[in-house]
Amino acid sequence: MGTAKIPAVLWLLAGVVLTFAIAISPVHGARTRHYDFFIRETNYTRLCHEKSVLTVNGQFPGPTIYARKGDLVIVNVYNHGNKNITMHWHGVDQPRNPWSDGPEFITQCPIRPGGNFTYQVILSEEEGTLWWHAHSDFDRATVLGAIVIHPKRGTTFPFKKLDKEIPIMLGEWWNADVNHLLEEVKRTGGDVEPSDANTINGQPGDMFPCSRDGIFKVEVQHGNTYLLRVINGGLTNDMFFAVAGHRLTVVGIDARYTKPLTVEHIMIAPGQTMDVLLEASRTLGSNSRYYMAARTFITLPFDNIPFNNSTATAIVEYTDSAAARAGPPDFPVLPGIKDVDAAMGFLKQLRSLSNKDHPVHVPTHVDEHMLIDLAINFLPCDAANATNTTCKGPKDNRFAASLNNVSFESPALDVLDAYYYGIGRGVYEEDFPNKPAPVFVNLTGDNDGPGLTKRGTKVKVLEYGTVVEVVFQDTSEENHPMHLHGFAFYVVGRGSGKFDERRDPATYNLVDPPYQNTVSVPKAGWAAIRFRADNPGVWFMHCHFDRHVVWGMNTVFIVKDGKTPEAQMLPRPPNMPKC
Repeated sequence: MGTAKIPAVLWLLAGVVLTFAIAISPVHGARTRHYDFFIRETNYTRLCHEKSVLTVNGQFPGPTIYARKGDLVIVNVYNHGNKNITMHWHGVDQPRNPWSDGPEFITQCPIRPGGNFTYQVILSEEEGTLWWHAHSDFDRATVLGAIVIHPKRGTTFPFKKLDKEIPIMLGEWWNADVNHLLEEVKRTGGDVEPSDANTINGQPGDMFPCSRDGIFKVEVQHGNTYLLRVINGGLTNDMFFAVAGHRLTVVGIDARYTKPLTVEHIMIAPGQTMDVLLEASRTLGSNSRYYMAARTFITLPFDNIPFNNSTATAIVEYTDSAAARAGPPDFPVLPGIKDVDAAMGFLKQLRSLSNKDHPVHVPTHVDEHMLIDLAINFLPCDAANATNTTCKGPKDNRFAASLNNVSFESPALDVLDAYYYGIGRGVYEEDFPNKPAPVFVNLTGDNDGPGLTKRGTKVKVLEYGTVVEVVFQDTSEENHPMHLHGFAFYVVGRGSGKFDERRDPATYNLVDPPYQNTVSVPKAGWAAIRFRADNPGVWFMHCHFDRHVVWGMNTVFIVKDGKTPEAQMLPRPPNMPKC
């Protein structure tokens, strides 16, 4: 399974030559852009509470990366913090380059305190908004930032001229140390304490104590058009988002353009990005200030489960009005916190732009069908520790999550190295099931709670070029934002209830489905995606609710090399961190 070994000097030379070729490619006119990221502890105050958090370059959220389609971005990450960390470039396909993808113990060992690693972020077909974040423990609560990818020089956006672009990072704030919360979850097997506030660009807004002075403001002028690059960087919450007095026009999702869709609000899941146009068209009058707001959307059926029931705010302010600062801002009408119809109704309207400059290539023939059950389960309470027999999960056990009843267990050696060197046996098993076990799945919510699952490091191996259809079936009465590294995919179908393989494929959109890297699977429903496995390497797939990652709602796709050099994984960089 591994790649044949050749001397390290030749690997190094090959890596340098390939990197150089990518960086100066005259065909694409690509540029190489350099960033230095210094991970360090920084004191921040929110909700009248000061604490030390991990940041990049002292910023929360971190710096925005700017590039053009096809560029190579070199990011030197220096870990001056007090713990291990890795970085992920969310939504960047990284063609042939899993070495810089970032998930801890999947494609790399973490960067230790005092260490550094240089990531090569290879942009290819992405154009629009993506983001970067830590991919270790719960570090992305504060280690995150936007990636803005402009069109190539000589081309332009497929919509009207912009007056300004504004990254909008939705997130969460905990007064407690998030990694202490994680340690408690691992110790007790219980759930994660909900965040204390939602945030917009790191600020909860003036509805929270000690937050009025720091509220994020967007200054606009009448008649101008603004592109809001909205990113849900939260660990636990889907979000409704709206701007009072203004409709929003969605023109992109996950760095792929969509047919313009004008709406009162959007619903954006953790991991997703959406490009939305804001027309500053309000009549200037007695009030020219409007709240931008983000509220939790949650589908948990039980009212006794705690969650963050809060609304973050920012202010859109017309600066060309004498009355701009007079009176309180207008507040938008947002759907109810559990309004499933509003959320799914919005998502079902998204379509790829599908024109000459931005064509759609939906695979019509499928080589490999996968039906994957998403479940919340439990594991026996500390089975290996006889002195600790009480846990805080279901039925006095430990919370777990699974795909096809396999709760993923991260290995001690990263999967990519094990695969590359041909030592996968003992690190992972190549038998991730294509279908769930043949048992009855109750989607009504009246069953006797979650069931027992099993742990394992099971991966799915694909031949190069295989067309894969994955149908995610939710069995847990909760939305799940499923994210696939290394690929964008077409969301060809979505529905409620149990997927019917004879009836439901007839409802697929194979003409202009949205092209995404993160899909929101509806509670007690299903979503179908298709992609072509033409990116050799090791690629993580997981729920983007971070507690579900910890519980095991993950797996790995290993895509074998193709026959030509252009279809084979790049050599291992010589400076990869060691486990």
